[in-house]
Amino acid sequence: MKDLSTKYLGLTLQNPVIAASSSLTASVKSIKTLEKNGASAVVLKSLFEEEILSEINYEIDSAEKHHMIYSELSETLDYIDLHIKENRLNDYLRMIREVKKEVLIPVIASINCISYEDWVHFTSRIQEAGADALELNIFLNPADFESKEFEKVYFTIIEKVLKNVSIPVSIKISKYFTRLGLTARALSETGIKGMVLFNKFYTPDIDIEKMAITPGNLYSRPEDHLETLRWIAILSDKVNCDLAASTGIHDGHDAIKMLLAGAKVVQIASTLYKNGPEQIPRMIGQMEAWMDRKGFNSVNQFIGKVHAEYKDNPAAFERMQFMKNFSQIG
Repeated sequence: MKDLSTKYLGLTLQNPVIAASSSLTASVKSIKTLEKNGASAVVLKSLFEEEILSEINYEIDSAEKHHMIYSELSETLDYIDLHIKENRLNDYLRMIREVKKEVLIPVIASINCISYEDWVHFTSRIQEAGADALELNIFLNPADFESKEFEKVYFTIIEKVLKNVSIPVSIKISKYFTRLGLTARALSETGIKGMVLFNKFYTPDIDIEKMAITPGNLYSRPEDHLETLRWIAILSDKVNCDLAASTGIHDGHDAIKMLLAGAKVVQIASTLYKNGPEQIPRMIGQMEAWMDRKGFNSVNQFIGKVHAEYKDNPAAFERMQFMKNFSQIG
């Protein structure tokens, strides 16, 4: 029997396949099903700061319409703000406690952050509720033409959270940085234990008949994993934290590629929506079959194996591959 166990964020996992944050990790029943099918850990559906702020603004507008607020200094504003934040957080804390009672696998809480508002101090209560780790999905809009402190927000959020918790903290980032490599390395030196590459942005499309905006691909596609693979390979020995691969990982072969490039784990969601939770044991079976063919007895024997050949010069690795594939075109 193959040893698929691995370590991520200091947690020992039975295999490298983690159920990513999604509606599939929003209920105890669904999470128990994921555990039964072999998920080594779950990232709970995110607590969204944007939704909290939107609800606060709605309630304040409603209060103003009903003449409940007499000035901008009204204590009603503070009450609405605190009440909504507390309600949302308490619901999330209840979810963590219930899941921890029902499953044995690690439970990673998730917060979707868009700013460094003071509400992040609530993370200490997430720790108290029993979460084994915390994933910060820092989701800043790269199309924002107003903010000039895009990257600074990441560091400020991390600093505030690390002051409040002792459980392992990871961050889920986008690829939209001026210098992704340098930024990722700097982020890894803040004290975080892991980094997830990458979060998936909403992708709109246009219906040319209706001349209207429509949703694009809601789910990732298998080919989407290539960009993640590239950056896992580039960063795996350049950062001071574990790397988790996300986006476009649909089967065991995709997962193997990520591990060969240097990822410790993979996070999956789209393939679970498309194929059901039974896709997890299929992936694990594919990984075991490949390990058997290649003579590996444990996952740790091949994590980073391909990347190691190019670790001294990842930029040259990219350039070489480009030349090899396109030099004879024309």
